[in-house]
Amino acid sequence: MKSVFNLYKQRLGYGLGDFACNLIWQVISLYLLYFYTDIMKLDAKAIAVMFIVCRIIDAITDVLVGYAIDKTRTRWGKSRPWFLFGAVPFALSAFLAFNVPQIAPSGKLVYAYATYIFLSFMYTVVNIPLASILPALTDDMNERTVLATWRKFFAFLGSTIVSATALSLVHLVGKGNEALGFRFVMGMFGIIGSICFFLTFALVRETNLQEQTKSVSLKKTVSSLAQNKPWKIFALNILFQWTGYFLQSAALVYYYKYYVRSTSMASLVATIMTIVPMVANFTVPFLAKKLGKRNLYELSAFVQLIGLLIIFIGQLQTSIIITGAFISALGYGIKESIYFSMQADPVDYGEWKTGVQAAGTLSSLNGFLGKVAQALAGGISGLLLSWGAYNNEALVQNAKALIAIKSMYIYIPALLLVLSIITMYFYRLDKQFPQIQKELAQRRKVKTYE
Repeated sequence: MKSVFNLYKQRLGYGLGDFACNLIWQVISLYLLYFYTDIMKLDAKAIAVMFIVCRIIDAITDVLVGYAIDKTRTRWGKSRPWFLFGAVPFALSAFLAFNVPQIAPSGKLVYAYATYIFLSFMYTVVNIPLASILPALTDDMNERTVLATWRKFFAFLGSTIVSATALSLVHLVGKGNEALGFRFVMGMFGIIGSICFFLTFALVRETNLQEQTKSVSLKKTVSSLAQNKPWKIFALNILFQWTGYFLQSAALVYYYKYYVRSTSMASLVATIMTIVPMVANFTVPFLAKKLGKRNLYELSAFVQLIGLLIIFIGQLQTSIIITGAFISALGYGIKESIYFSMQADPVDYGEWKTGVQAAGTLSSLNGFLGKVAQALAGGISGLLLSWGAYNNEALVQNAKALIAIKSMYIYIPALLLVLSIITMYFYRLDKQFPQIQKELAQRRKVKTYE
């Protein structure tokens, strides 16, 4: 009974970490670009440049944080302490990012740079350990999928809460002052997120942690990844997968406000895109056993693509749009869950192939690539809106602006889904993985942290 209790306690703790992340990051994905252009009144092209500059900075900080995790030695483990010490600063960074200082426009842009860099860094500090800790939680392939399922369930739950309530809370509290409303919402979500990270720290344990027999340099750690073919394929796919996600998320409010001409549809579709994945998520452990991780990823990406095409065909017809959103959300939910389960497997492959255990560094590079994808999405969004002569004061946008918005929401994400499917066809780790795990079990000296 006690072991079953510990199993579910760990699953709950692991899930709460991503719940905390998504309370903050879903607001950023859906509303940050809108916040910058329509509330802070910043130029879309300047924001596009800012996203790119900030990602260059992240290139350094992400790898350093990952390497620091690999070098961390505490009685709590390697990844786990980062939840404890990063919780409050992460909440503070989110609150500051959604404040509008009463200063000149140039000063506001500087403030946006400073707070966005701070927010991105703190997200790195608490999110990379969620990925790097998974190989240390268990060596069982199926339990990793279950843990990833719990993680994504709580991630989708956090996203759903944001999608369903954030704008309403902004309007309720702000009473016409969106700046005040966003400041309140991010402060509230930040406090809740901090509590969740403290619970994650308390509930999870690193019981499958392999210590390096000797110190490994950062250069050798990074170079070992060059021999990790499954990770290189996985890494390339991260760019396709997350660029499409962030691009579509940022475009959602624009698409339904200006093309469909219904802000209520924006909230409805955003809610569908979080509730449906939350339910679909529960099918992943069963489907992964039947189909394999790679095959399930490709099938779910194809389903998501079909949903996008239905939204495109539906044009302004509400019932067809809702059907397409439902199908797209179904594929997206399964795809994201199996993605996070797959993320741990190249770590073991790399250890088996090179003898270097680099969960932190590999996870940080995955996180960095995700941020590169976000920067690309932000840059593409800003450039497209600029090309389309988007006017944040206008109630009706011109034809070029509508083309730009449709490209952000449908055309480019659909193309990236096709590229993702093609890329993951070459990922062949699933069949080899059981033998890798068997050989690693014979090599490892396992140390448990209480």
